[in-house]
Amino acid sequence: MASLLASLPVQSNSVTRYSTQCLRRTFRTSTRRQARASPKHKSIKASDLGLIKQNEARTQVSAKDLRPYSEKEKAALGKRYTPEQLAAVEAGEAAVDPTDLIEQGAVREDPMKLNYLDDFSSIHPVVDKPIRAPEENYDPNLRFKTEDELAEDLANWVKDMPDEPERLDWMKFMDNTRLTVGKPEAELNPRSYLAPELPKLDILKRNTTESEEIDPSTRRLMRQTGFDYREIRRFRVKNLIQHRVVNQTRLGKISSHYHLTVAGNGKGLIGIGEGKSAEPEEARTQAKNAAIRNMQPIPMYEGRTIFGDVKGKVSATVVELMTRPPGFGVRCQSLIFEMCRCAGIQDIAARVTRSRNHMNTVKATLQALLSQRLPEEIARARGRKLVDVRKVYYGGNV
Repeated sequence: MASLLASLPVQSNSVTRYSTQCLRRTFRTSTRRQARASPKHKSIKASDLGLIKQNEARTQVSAKDLRPYSEKEKAALGKRYTPEQLAAVEAGEAAVDPTDLIEQGAVREDPMKLNYLDDFSSIHPVVDKPIRAPEENYDPNLRFKTEDELAEDLANWVKDMPDEPERLDWMKFMDNTRLTVGKPEAELNPRSYLAPELPKLDILKRNTTESEEIDPSTRRLMRQTGFDYREIRRFRVKNLIQHRVVNQTRLGKISSHYHLTVAGNGKGLIGIGEGKSAEPEEARTQAKNAAIRNMQPIPMYEGRTIFGDVKGKVSATVVELMTRPPGFGVRCQSLIFEMCRCAGIQDIAARVTRSRNHMNTVKATLQALLSQRLPEEIARARGRKLVDVRKVYYGGNV
């Protein structure tokens, strides 16, 4: 009996201790959040790794690089420019703060740079954060006017109405009359947490009747290229080559149709596409969509001819394209003529040497058009300054 009584306090203490632990538990469905673990390695800044190049560029620029012109340099500039031009150059450089050339004139190269160049002069409704009204414009006691209050405003306007009212007076009354009672800013410029509306552009408007007639392949082409249905219809498309091909397999001869098409907008865009299918119409559609998808811009001098003489070679076919003066026309074979017509070239001469395979001729012509060297690039490579004399003296009307 004594041993049993001696064991009772021990059991009561254990029960009390167990109940205390149960009360301290947090009864939650989620697991308890663990303490934040200390980092295994120390934090390293981007400047320590040499990833930030902008600060290095700023430290390299010193006051010696931004010093004014010396007398010797002014004498050298005076041989090229007139005194009026030299004074204009000095006035323009004096108006620019040298610190702006160092801090704002450089393009950012740090890891936090933007993916696009922006002067921050305009707000993009999708990329940038919207400009919202201040919180002071919010009025919790704002309410609409009753019918008696609106009738009173109308009576006051009729009382102060001129002897010969005009329609403009009524329009001013409708624009200036408030419909609520409270802060004027709460009605004119309310505080809202909604995203701003996207700008309404005429390009985004599509005719419902046309959208119902668009086939799935054209819809896919519109999503891939970004062109709308009207722009795709305006493109100049010409089927250059078409023939029937046969593939010999163990099951027999499988015939299909091959089409080579060129497409362009007549303003410097041109592309070629190939299509092959068992049905001629399906092959033609594939070639047309591929040509529009592969369109690339080509440089054009004065919007009518190419820059200099270029050459393109595909396999054994060599195509030479030569620039020509205004009014010369497009004097070349039919395939190159159609390509120049799609691209918008008006004055050019062409010569096809060696092999005259039609497929290689089209591909070599496109290669030659894309391999043009601009005069600005040549002048920059030679360290010279290029001036178009015809544009300076004749305004480009030659």
